[in-house]
Amino acid sequence: MADNIFVTSPLLPPLEEFIPYMEQIWQNRILTNGGAFHQQLEDELANYLGVKHVCLFSNGTLALLTALQALRVTGEVITTPYSFVATSHTLLWNGLTPVFADIDPQTFNISPERIEELITPQTTAIMPVHCYGIPCEVEKIQQIADIYGLKVIYDAAHAFGVRQNGTSILNHGDLSVLSFHATKVFNTFEGGAIICHDARTKQRIDYLKNFGFAGETRVVAPGINAKMNEMEAAFGLLQLKYIDGALAARKAIYQRYCEGLQGVEGISWFDAADRFEWNHAYYPVLVEGEYPLARDALYEALKAEGIYSRRYFYPLISSFAMYRHLPTAAEEHLPAANVIAEKILCLPIYPDLTEADQQRVIDVIRQHALNRAKPASPVQHVA
Repeated sequence: MADNIFVTSPLLPPLEEFIPYMEQIWQNRILTNGGAFHQQLEDELANYLGVKHVCLFSNGTLALLTALQALRVTGEVITTPYSFVATSHTLLWNGLTPVFADIDPQTFNISPERIEELITPQTTAIMPVHCYGIPCEVEKIQQIADIYGLKVIYDAAHAFGVRQNGTSILNHGDLSVLSFHATKVFNTFEGGAIICHDARTKQRIDYLKNFGFAGETRVVAPGINAKMNEMEAAFGLLQLKYIDGALAARKAIYQRYCEGLQGVEGISWFDAADRFEWNHAYYPVLVEGEYPLARDALYEALKAEGIYSRRYFYPLISSFAMYRHLPTAAEEHLPAANVIAEKILCLPIYPDLTEADQQRVIDVIRQHALNRAKPASPVQHVA
C-alpha cells in the first residue's frame, strides 16, 4: 500500500518507450523552435481533440498571456474568482482589470446572469473557466458576447478531451487555453496550448510565442519566449497513446467514489448525469454542515492518514492582496463562490490509484460520519 495518496498524478508510460524519442531528438540535433515532434504533436492533438488548430506552449500561463495579446484585449475582463490564480494573474500582466462575477454553486462555473450585469463601456472580453472540466454555459456566454461585442477566451486548463453534444468544448469562444502541467489529465511535464479556429489567428499566435519573429530577421510584434521544447512534445506524443486508458481509469475511480460515499450525510458531489462527455479530471466534494467534521478538519484527518486531498479552490482569487481592493472582489458580491470555497475538497483521483488505496480514502470519510450518533440520511447530490 502506498504511504501517501496524492490528489492527482500523471499516467507514466514505461520508460523504455520514451528512449526512442530521446534518441531521435539526439540524432536530429533539434531541441526546440518548432521541431519535428512539436509539429507532430500539434497535428495529433488537433485530430484527437476535434479542433482546427493547436498552438503548443511551454506552459498554460504563457498560453493565457499570449491569448489575451493575440486578441488585443484591453480595459476590463469579466472572469471568475473561483479558479487558480494564473487565470487572473495573466490579466494583471497584460495591464487589464479583472472584474469578478459570481459562480453557479451547482457547476462551480461563472454565472452568465452575473456576467451581463457587470458589463461597462470598458469591458472588452470574458474569461470563463471550465472548472474541474465541467463545461460552462457556452451558448449563453456567447450570446452575451455577441450582443455586446466582446471576445471570449476560455481557460480550459481542466477540459482536455471534454465534449458536449458530440463536439469538443474547446471549439467555443474565440480561443480556448489548455494546460499540460504534470497534474493534468494529459501532460507534457510542463506545457499548454491555445486552441484557435483559423490559420490567420494561429499564425499570429505562433509569432507571439517566439518573440514576434516572422522570419530570420523580421520581428512583427513584441512577443515572448513561450515555445514548447522537443522533449516535452515527445513526452506528449507518448502520453497521447495512453490517454484513452487513463480517461477510462479515471471514470472508474470516479464511479467507485460515488458508490463508496453514497449515504454519507453531509458529503455531496457533482453528478454529470450524462449531460456531457467528461474527463473526470477531479473528484470535488462539498463538506456540508451535516457532516461531523468541518471541511478543514476533514482535510487534516485525511492528511494524518497519508491522504493528500486539496481545498481547490480556496482561498478565492478575489481574497488575495492584489485583488481584494477591486469593487467586485467584495465578499457580498460573490456569495456563492465564497460558500463553495469554504466547503470544497478534491479527493485523490489519478489513473494509478488502486482500489485498496481508494477504499482507504472512503473509509476515513465514512468512519468520521459513523461517529455521529444519529443515522445517516441519503446524500444530496450537487447536480
